[in-house]
Amino acid sequence: MKKDYQELGRSVVAGVGGEENVQSLVHCATRLRFRLKDRSQADKEKVEALEGVIQVVESGGQFQVVIGNEVSDVYKAIAKDTKLGDDDANANASENKGNEGSLFNRAIDIISAIFTPILGALAGAGILKGLVAVLLATGVLTETSGTYQVLNAASDSLFYFLPVLLAITSARKFGADPYVAVLIAGALLYPDLIAFGEEQGGSFGFLGIPVLMGNYASSVIPIILAVYVMSKLQALLNGWLHASIRMFFTPLLILVIMVPLTLIVFGPVGTVISGWLADGYTSIYDASPMIAGAFMGVFWQVFVIFGLHWGFVPIGINNLSVYGEDTFSALLAPAVFAQAGAALGVYLKSRQRKVKAIAGPAAISGLFGITEPAIYGVTLRYKRPFILGAAAGGVGGAIAGIANASALAVALPSLAALPVYFGEGFGLFVVSIIVAFSLGAILTYLFGYKDELEEKAPDQPEETNKDTQAAREVAATSTVSKENQAIASPLKGAVIPLEEVNDAAFSSGAMGKGIAVIPVEGKLYAPADGEMTTVFPSRHAFGLKMDSGAELLMHIGLDTVQLDGKHFQSHVQQGDKVTRGQLLAEFDIKAIREAGYDLSTPIIVTNTGDYLDVIGDNDGNVEPGDTMLSIIQ
Repeated sequence: MKKDYQELGRSVVAGVGGEENVQSLVHCATRLRFRLKDRSQADKEKVEALEGVIQVVESGGQFQVVIGNEVSDVYKAIAKDTKLGDDDANANASENKGNEGSLFNRAIDIISAIFTPILGALAGAGILKGLVAVLLATGVLTETSGTYQVLNAASDSLFYFLPVLLAITSARKFGADPYVAVLIAGALLYPDLIAFGEEQGGSFGFLGIPVLMGNYASSVIPIILAVYVMSKLQALLNGWLHASIRMFFTPLLILVIMVPLTLIVFGPVGTVISGWLADGYTSIYDASPMIAGAFMGVFWQVFVIFGLHWGFVPIGINNLSVYGEDTFSALLAPAVFAQAGAALGVYLKSRQRKVKAIAGPAAISGLFGITEPAIYGVTLRYKRPFILGAAAGGVGGAIAGIANASALAVALPSLAALPVYFGEGFGLFVVSIIVAFSLGAILTYLFGYKDELEEKAPDQPEETNKDTQAAREVAATSTVSKENQAIASPLKGAVIPLEEVNDAAFSSGAMGKGIAVIPVEGKLYAPADGEMTTVFPSRHAFGLKMDSGAELLMHIGLDTVQLDGKHFQSHVQQGDKVTRGQLLAEFDIKAIREAGYDLSTPIIVTNTGDYLDVIGDNDGNVEPGDTMLSIIQ
């Protein structure tokens, strides 16, 4: 289903304070990760209300906008419209130091910025590496066949040349020249230098200084240390050298200084740190794989929620570099499947259409490694499913630990990535994820969810919900009081409950409470006096801020953004002041229906949280100007 990623990207950037307020931007599998210059300029509620945004999380010094599976499309749209995400923007990421926060937050930010851009490539190559291992073990391929050699090279090249990729991402994070950084990484992997080091017994001299030559293929820490120091040296040289010679002499001096320094200092030091990190993890794991698995199974998704999981990423990659396999990744997989199972439990237990519309797709998405829709849309929303899912993940993690299972490469835990775990303990590992998924679903079905939970706002205390119910009863037996706001219908047509709209973004209430109209006349009128805050380029949706403060979204039809403005005509522009009853837009009902689109038109109060409640005042046919919604204050 095609979506308007360009418009969503523009809205997200506007919501974080505009391009000028963004220090840097990267994305992971599900999130846009902004580093902002001034957090006060960002409107978290506004960004969360955008169609296509699942949640906003602030952690690790980052303003993280959870999009889901389509995050890369939104990121590309932002990069196309702005300078964010390109080399220049990221090179400037280190210029603003005022909002870096604690040392821990800075560490998490650095790790995520370095590893996030290559996550997709790591996952794809990892899955292919696992498939090749399965084909080799089952005799479908042999090591002497050309097919194996080609596929092995395709899957293994990323891991062999990992320092080169990390040189690029590290340079962007630290504000260094990425191309010169790649040359330093290339020197570490240069075949003739490696062969010379082997001929000399692993060591040789450079200007009388001993060089201990190691194997830096798949290494992580040496190149990150080298690029960090390079960024400082580059800044010094650019300050010292005249502009007329800077372009040539800065790279020259960096190479002459940094390549020997990396081989003499950062390579050996990084290797030692890698060894300590690997040995430290191994000592904890060997003490009790079952306890380690149970701990990670219970708490992994908690770490994900707060963005702290990036602190663990180097452990898995470093294990692969040092040992050629990674048991740490295997402990995490059951936690992912357990949350997917908990979402399935909600889907099976609920009889409410809008809950099923969110929980079903979220469970499927979780099985393929993307748990944010399940967590933010379902399990964390109702709390008990998340807790029971975490418990199920702990049981599965303990079994994975007992299995001594390990990953052959980096991959997001999912059904597609199962070949990555092929090897010792694979059978019991599969059992661990089946147990985690099944237990998450069963526990949630039996103890974790009742439809009564949906009737309460997920983040409101019980007292507030009682007040809300009382307000509904008052509104049902009396006219709207002066303190409350009446909203007129902008359309002529038939009113339907928002829950019956065939789009989970609206029917779930995630964007706010409201109502929907199936229009019989192709004219949209202003339901109140106010200012047009949004007029979509496709002219299918309009945002109005009423003079009273209520913010409305009027979305003509479902998925009609795909028409790209065809069959729509706008009579207002963003920023226009309008009066109640003024014609805002016209649209061709017949043509839109013939194009295959649903004309159900949601009218949403996007700042619902500012009020006690928003209730529908009409359940039949409406004319423009008829009272349709009441805002209870």
